[in-house]
Amino acid sequence: MSKAVKIKSPAAPYVIPQSRPEMVESISEIGRHQRLLDKINAEMNDELAKIKQRYEESAEPHSKAISDLSKGVQAYCEAHRDELTDHGKTKTIGLPSGEVKWRACPPSVKIYGADAVIKMLQKKGMFGFIREKIEINKEAILADPKAVIGIKGITIVDDKEEFVIEPFESKLEAVA
Repeated sequence: MSKAVKIKSPAAPYVIPQSRPEMVESISEIGRHQRLLDKINAEMNDELAKIKQRYEESAEPHSKAISDLSKGVQAYCEAHRDELTDHGKTKTIGLPSGEVKWRACPPSVKIYGADAVIKMLQKKGMFGFIREKIEINKEAILADPKAVIGIKGITIVDDKEEFVIEPFESKLEAVA
């Protein structure tokens, strides 16, 4: 004789409205909870701003001291670079309290007035220095979906549906 299989499922952890008025009341309650969350969030941000300001104020003299000391160390090292680097044989100097280093930064390109530069490169026939970005125009496909029917790799997804609850709220207005 086989044992009877018992299927247990947990009770729903939420209240399901049983009528339209109950649903309306639930949405009102969602609005109340949302406003309380917003208030708590605003209070938290106010407290965080105060804490951040307090720590920034106490850190400011240390940041200034680091900046001033760093400038002094750099000035000394630049003035004594030849002796510190053994006439350019090294770029790293180990000291009992740390290291100082000279590092070459990779070259970079800065463009000012990009449109004018592009026109000048085109005028000189230097097309190798111009990049054209080619990408699929999804907005155009959505505007004319029938035109792309049968093109492999393009799928128009139109079965999304969201369920949104937006409780009403009113804002206080200043009285003149």
